[in-house]
Amino acid sequence: MKEHSSHFFDRIKTSENLPSLPHILLKLIKICNREESTIRDISQIINKDSSLSAKVIKMINSTYYGLSRRVTSIDQALALLGTDSIKNISICASVNQAFSHVKNNAVFDLKVFWKHSLMCATMAQLIAKKTSYPSPDEAFLSGLLHDIGKLVLLVNFSKEYSDILKSSKDQSELILAGEAQHGATHCEIGAWLINRWNLQSFMADAVLYHHDSVDRIHNALPLVKIIYVANILCPEVDKEEVVKYGIAEHIFGFETPELEEMILQAEEEVKDVALSLDIDIATPDIPDKAASDKDAEKQDDLIREVRYFSLLQGTLQNLLETQDEDSILKVVYQGLQILFDVRHAFLFQYDSERNILVGRDMTPVKQNNLIHELAIPFQEGKSLLVKSLLQGNPLHSFSDSIKNNLTIIDEQLIRVIGRDGIFCIPMVAHKQYVGVLVFGIDKAQVSHIPEQKKLLTMFSKQAALALHTNDMRQRQAGLILSERLAASSAIARKVVHEVNTPLSIIKNYLAVLRKRLVEDKIVQDEIKIINEEIDRMAQLVNGLSDFSEPKIQTTDQLDINVLLSGIIKIFQKSHMARSNIKVQQALDSSFPKLKIDKNKLKQVFINLLQNAVEAMPRGGNIYISTRFASNSLVNETNQDKDVDSGYVEIRLRDDGPGIPDTLKSRFFEPFITSKGAGHSGLGLSIVYNTVKELKGTITCESDNKNGTCFKIVFPLV
Repeated sequence: MKEHSSHFFDRIKTSENLPSLPHILLKLIKICNREESTIRDISQIINKDSSLSAKVIKMINSTYYGLSRRVTSIDQALALLGTDSIKNISICASVNQAFSHVKNNAVFDLKVFWKHSLMCATMAQLIAKKTSYPSPDEAFLSGLLHDIGKLVLLVNFSKEYSDILKSSKDQSELILAGEAQHGATHCEIGAWLINRWNLQSFMADAVLYHHDSVDRIHNALPLVKIIYVANILCPEVDKEEVVKYGIAEHIFGFETPELEEMILQAEEEVKDVALSLDIDIATPDIPDKAASDKDAEKQDDLIREVRYFSLLQGTLQNLLETQDEDSILKVVYQGLQILFDVRHAFLFQYDSERNILVGRDMTPVKQNNLIHELAIPFQEGKSLLVKSLLQGNPLHSFSDSIKNNLTIIDEQLIRVIGRDGIFCIPMVAHKQYVGVLVFGIDKAQVSHIPEQKKLLTMFSKQAALALHTNDMRQRQAGLILSERLAASSAIARKVVHEVNTPLSIIKNYLAVLRKRLVEDKIVQDEIKIINEEIDRMAQLVNGLSDFSEPKIQTTDQLDINVLLSGIIKIFQKSHMARSNIKVQQALDSSFPKLKIDKNKLKQVFINLLQNAVEAMPRGGNIYISTRFASNSLVNETNQDKDVDSGYVEIRLRDDGPGIPDTLKSRFFEPFITSKGAGHSGLGLSIVYNTVKELKGTITCESDNKNGTCFKIVFPLV
């Protein structure tokens, strides 16, 4: 903003006549600009405003989009058009509404103003598509708002601005000079207003520079160029046609014939858009000479092609945003429903490993179990589906060359779908077979196939690309994971080799020590325990090198009472002795042996005991009990009710302070700990997963009065 005009904008800010977008629209713009927003979020906002909802529904059902059936909900409109188009329709309608109180006067014709704005918007959208600009909807909205500053001037300074328009005699240079002298040009005011509305993009720049010099525009960003050329090409701009076309050629390289076609196309579309949004524009001039039938037909074809493209745009955008195969299939099914009024659509995906086509039911609620997972052999010249994919062309069962040569599979498929025939659309991406879209059609619909064939082909190509890209993404992720596992395994093998060496040395020294103290039974027992722990440590370390390989679980007939007694003995001589912790045991003498992995269960008990000791640094009690349980525990443990042998239960309780309430629902998750620095929070996660791997269950109860109690239950098999 220039310094000399800052006081002018200060005056506008405090004006009661400053147009503002409705609150509901500002909220809509904010939601649309958020990447994490869903279609449901946006539709809920639009549905709150009956006027806005009605305009969106009217627009989607207008001749501009040419839908085969009526759209009745905002959700459907969003799924078809995408969020950008909905946002543009809403802003377009709301801007017109915000200035609805502005009246015509002798020198300012509102009909001409809105016609020019819509013409510039439509031209900008066509140019954006032709130049592969990534957001044609953004270009449309920028074109619509490019002259909005004129309305601000007219509303707030009606007499002064009318005098400027009257004295300039429609010459843009004189109008700009008069506006600047008054305080700011309509370009500056429009850019200021767009920034105030928080329309994220380079829209404000496109509005600001749309009357700048051609030389400066040539080096600008794409959106600025698009709006500049779109404005120049509008019939209302006072420049010679040769000059307009020269500027368009200089900036974009457009030739005269394609510019003439774009202008004719834009003029036709402006009528539909204005009618749909209830914007009153001037009746277009009737040409002195009617276009020839050939030219008129060519123009209609061109308009139809653009409508088709616009129709696909929202659906294709949704395809690009999908993250998995189920989401892709859902968008494809919705697209076929809305775009082509298809009710019975199925996808047969190509399985390259088995060389077959596999049926997929794309409906949200799987309706046809006969189609789902149906396999069709991929043999050349057989099924209609295979022929379509091999030839790369859409085929239907009513064709003269096909109807008498249908295979039994084709006939069965037609009967399952429940229509007169089937239409097959091949899906190929990067020269790779993806599958075939199949939907049922009746004989009466055959005549309409040529009209939709091109659009269907475009749709299937994009759907195939989305599925192929998702498949490649999944394969790449699997390859990366495999490579990472291989690299980690190599590092682990090196670690295992280095660790096993000192462990072997320790075991050798223990063997020597055992021979020297052969008569000391207590020492012999303790050396045996140390040896077992070294073996267990070696087993854990060795497991690092083969974590990517399937593991064979080793099981023994294990006396859990004996195992617990040995572990408690070790803890009493080490951890518990220093912490003044006492152990109370209640081990069931009738406790049966379990066929279970000894080392894994040992790791569970050690982790739980370690947690209990660390929870009571000032001392306390640990209560350990085992008992055999009959089937009365079935309901309590949610185990398999068909097991007749009963269950065994191990309880380990401490009278410590308990687990904080904030962690109770998450204490079996990794990296969750209440012990502070120096603890990884992995112990209970390892315990939970190990018990689960051993086909058992573990539960926990904890409070600050009774401490913490872990209950482990294993079924007897």
